Amino acid sequence: MPTYITTPIYYVNDRPHIGHAYTSLAADVLARWRRLEGGEVFFLTGTDEHGQKVEKAARDAGMDPKEFTDRVSEHFRVLAERMELSNDDFIRTTEERHKRACQALWEELARRGEIYLGHYEGWYAVRDEAFYGPDELTERDGAKYAPTGAPVEWVREPSYFFRLSKWQGWLLRFYEDNPDFIAPQSRRNEVMSFVRAGLQDLSISRTSFAWGVPVPGDPAHVMYVWLDALTNYITAAGYPDEAAERWRFWPADVHFVGKDIVRFHAIYWPAFLQAAGIAPPRRVFAHGWWTIEGQKMSKSLGNAIDPLALIEEFGLDPLRYFLLREVPFGNDGDFARKSLVNRLNGELADGLGNLAQRTLSLIQRNCGGELPGEAGRSEADAGLFDSIDALVASVGKALNAQLFHTALETVFHSVREANGYITQQQPWALKRTDPARMAAVLRHLHTALRAYATVLQPFMPGTMGRMLDQLGVPSEGRGLASLETSLPAGTALPPPVPLFRKIETAA
Repeated sequence: MPTYITTPIYYVNDRPHIGHAYTSLAADVLARWRRLEGGEVFFLTGTDEHGQKVEKAARDAGMDPKEFTDRVSEHFRVLAERMELSNDDFIRTTEERHKRACQALWEELARRGEIYLGHYEGWYAVRDEAFYGPDELTERDGAKYAPTGAPVEWVREPSYFFRLSKWQGWLLRFYEDNPDFIAPQSRRNEVMSFVRAGLQDLSISRTSFAWGVPVPGDPAHVMYVWLDALTNYITAAGYPDEAAERWRFWPADVHFVGKDIVRFHAIYWPAFLQAAGIAPPRRVFAHGWWTIEGQKMSKSLGNAIDPLALIEEFGLDPLRYFLLREVPFGNDGDFARKSLVNRLNGELADGLGNLAQRTLSLIQRNCGGELPGEAGRSEADAGLFDSIDALVASVGKALNAQLFHTALETVFHSVREANGYITQQQPWALKRTDPARMAAVLRHLHTALRAYATVLQPFMPGTMGRMLDQLGVPSEGRGLASLETSLPAGTALPPPVPLFRKIETAA
């Protein structure tokens, strides 16, 4: 069955930071895993380029909004390339295809009686591009603030409204019928509580700025930025042409988002779609936020981390590994260089890297650089094979639930088993006492390494590709199903090269 995976489209009022890389990486790993399973995948990322906040950022920079968004969007495209994301499309909301889709969706909602003209007055946060109720605000020093900390201002202007209140009952039934639609559970509870408290009709147009998609038939209004932005997911699938080649990927399997935008994706978006007669997505996963060395990441503190600088310093694959290994996906986490170095040195270099180097060096020295033949499993091999035989199923189960840290812990539990096995079996000593057993042990270790490299490809594609090269696995034999087919005895293996460099730290 086709799989459709998305990142949020990133807002272009500033350069990308580590949080953007984190969300994109999660989507990329799941997309790569589904492809390893042999599935057909459509993976989308891109940039959200309309709205009052972007218009203001462009004005502050002394630039035309389109010129400004062209420049900032390119930073996100470069990040996708440097992170080696496997996205199939990069969408920008300033593209004509997107404007056509937004206007088609608007017209369909209007045709069905879901939109009406009125006026809006309420507390609006420019930074969040969102209205908030009085009960959601806090007051400090005479100013009012949204739950996100953004300042709010009282706004009154003509507006078109979407009949969101009409869909309250349907949304609650939808959540009950689809318990996996919102994850993790804490976010599901938050959304359901918000909806149960009562939904008001939603203002979906603005007249106080012009940088947006014009409302069909009333160009004095531009579309509310969230109606515009959310529509990107169906734009890329070909909407409004439901005969488009990509439309078969809809509904999306997973929308990956930060927890700050879960309300828009889990309330407004399914309501818009259902009201327009379009199937809602299957799942919205809202992950947590990163702090930096214990501090909240913010522009005012100047502590936002540039992921490109981290790639330059530590390498891409170690960074990809660390971001999904360090904290359970869905929880908040702290980014600390010491933790990154410890993971890189301990698990990657000393754990997996050293196991591969020892095993392959022994095959070079003692087996003429050729893979030993298949050997029967003895009782002493049972522990190793217990962990690797279940690896594909266990990792797949974790990834399909977006439990990335669990998937990685499953692999590295087995790596620890394999390191214990090589120490216990001592194949370097068996060369003198039992050469046949030595060959069997090295073959078993090669089997384990091949399994690790195969299932870790989504997380560390470049490094695991090099590891599979060293293991003699042909490029066409690197899918999950290929693990069921043994490599032939006598396969020539190249001399091993270290896969990970240790980071030396000051004492």
